[in-house]
Amino acid sequence: MLYHLSNYRYELGVSLFEFTAWLDLYVVIVFSIAIIILSTAAWAGNLVALPGNWMMVLVLIALAWFGPQEGRIAVGLSTVILAAVLAAVGEGIEFAASALGARRAGASRRSTLYAMVGSLIGALAGAVIGVPIPVVGSIIAAILFAGLGSMAGAIYGERSEGKEWQETWAVGQAAFWGRTIGTFGKI
Repeated sequence: MLYHLSNYRYELGVSLFEFTAWLDLYVVIVFSIAIIILSTAAWAGNLVALPGNWMMVLVLIALAWFGPQEGRIAVGLSTVILAAVLAAVGEGIEFAASALGARRAGASRRSTLYAMVGSLIGALAGAVIGVPIPVVGSIIAAILFAGLGSMAGAIYGERSEGKEWQETWAVGQAAFWGRTIGTFGKI
């Protein structure tokens, strides 16, 4: 079959080498566009409390496994390891900022759980509702609403345990700032 195709291409005036060179360029372009789209989608996942950094690491692993071994878009083991380390650092910053902010204000475990659930709901609602700013409106809204959802969840958790408003408000503010700063650190 390959012999027949190569003869056919020869009759058209296109050598097999020229065809494979064009095909290699096409594959590089398709891989590059796919990487950009998947990495952008994964990065946006960070805004709505999804593990976007780890999804980007999975994209790199897939590229290292299935992609070209040489050339401009070749990915080696050191790149994958560096991406995994950076993803872990981002997760650590987000977790530390969120947990330390709420714990410093005296949040209970229940409040922390409700803050995480409220953060996820708020981020999704913010991404859908958006802010009337071109291009970045949904991103700003997702971050802002995630913080507000975290604050509402923490306040609800504290109030359900019978704590006073001053104490619950302090925990809610700490949850808001912890989630917001943590998101920026992760991104």
